[in-house]
Amino acid sequence: MGILSNISGNDAVRIFQKIGYKLDHQTGSHMILYHESKPTLSIPNHKELAPGLLRGLIRKSGLTVKEFLKTKY
Repeated sequence: MGILSNISGNDAVRIFQKIGYKLDHQTGSHMILYHESKPTLSIPNHKELAPGLLRGLIRKSGLTVKEFLKTKY
């Protein structure tokens, strides 16, 4: 088990909302998050996100994995 395993799409959305992202809309199974000064994120509404996908979303948001996990708790 890696440090980014067992994080669902809904959990990821909650964490990104803590840093200022807002849920804009949902298209199919993808939740679209908007931030005024950061890139838009598209997060699949799955029970568990692939670690590589989650790492890419974290990088795109301008955070490090450590900052993301710190925000989780």
